[in-house]
Amino acid sequence: MLGFVNLFADITYEGGGSLNGQFLGSLGATAAAISIIAGLGECLGYAVRSVSGYAADRSGRYWLITFVGYAVNLLAVPAMAVAPGWKTAAALIIAERVGRGIRKPTVEAMLSYTTAHHGRGWVYAVNTAMDETGAMIGPLLMSLVLLGGRSERVGFALLMISSIAALVTLIAASMQFPVPERLEEKSGRTGAKERFSRAYWLYMGAGTLFAAGLTSFELIAFHLASGRIVAPALVPLLLSLATGGGVVASLVFGRLYDRLGVGVVVCAVCASAAFSPLLFLGGFWAVIGGVFLWGIGYATQDTLLKALIAGVLPAGRRGTAFGVFYLGYGGGWLAGSACMGLLYESSRPGLIAFAVLAQLLSVPFFVLGARQAGLRKGSTGSEAGN
Repeated sequence: MLGFVNLFADITYEGGGSLNGQFLGSLGATAAAISIIAGLGECLGYAVRSVSGYAADRSGRYWLITFVGYAVNLLAVPAMAVAPGWKTAAALIIAERVGRGIRKPTVEAMLSYTTAHHGRGWVYAVNTAMDETGAMIGPLLMSLVLLGGRSERVGFALLMISSIAALVTLIAASMQFPVPERLEEKSGRTGAKERFSRAYWLYMGAGTLFAAGLTSFELIAFHLASGRIVAPALVPLLLSLATGGGVVASLVFGRLYDRLGVGVVVCAVCASAAFSPLLFLGGFWAVIGGVFLWGIGYATQDTLLKALIAGVLPAGRRGTAFGVFYLGYGGGWLAGSACMGLLYESSRPGLIAFAVLAQLLSVPFFVLGARQAGLRKGSTGSEAGN
């Protein structure tokens, strides 16, 4: 049911995200401003997760916090239709990211209660696949709006339909499963509160570096539209292509992770690291390959990183654990977005070198984290991840 909520939600905010870059540009924002806005939104969205996750663990009000987050996340997007200038639009983009951040750790924590039965990789893979299906449909619909001669504002307004569908489905899910913890009680997995392990902190370091090298689609959209590499109406189609590839990659990665472990993460990171030279130096066909690899990066973020963290979650502190992890991840995203936005205007090779190096530097941290998790599993007999 949460998968269906995310499907509708992603139609809304990924549909809006496919328009944000060129819309901000049309209102007078520069490339650096667009990249920094996107990075700031992601950073604040990740920072608030530590607060909402802790609040959910302390209060037990997972559904209430989740609903507040979805409401802010989903209603900010159609409000873009009436934004009078780029600063107002920027504020709405940031609000959308903050809303998403509020509900993210609570959703991930509730999903973790199903992993004992279904497998960590597969649970997050299926949810991500439904999520990314919505992320593919949303930009495709926005592209059809633009090809039909309508403006970005019309596209934003139409996304109110999917926003309402997501909120209605969320209410139904909360009524069907009012206490998600009971799903795990049936599997027999219980435990006392624990401290965050060394593997957890190593995974956070890896995630921070990985995020620093994974640029926002706003900067990609600005590059493609301003450089006349593709027609503006086709930019959302490229986002649909990337997310379509991410759907397949998420399902494959999730299943392979449950069988093979961290080696799948390493291969996915290395593939993702190749996106920037294709996107920022190549022509049309190189861009096609670049957005596909960029989609693999997002599949890695949405499936494999969550599966890794789910394997080292301290019992009773799951919302907090996801929230703190995302705080580090968001810091890396902001730093990386700011650097790449500034480098875009001064040195494209420098931008590419930064993006590639940041992601490849995450690999040793992933490997060390997996080794620590394995040692902990062997010494305690508890589930610590692959």
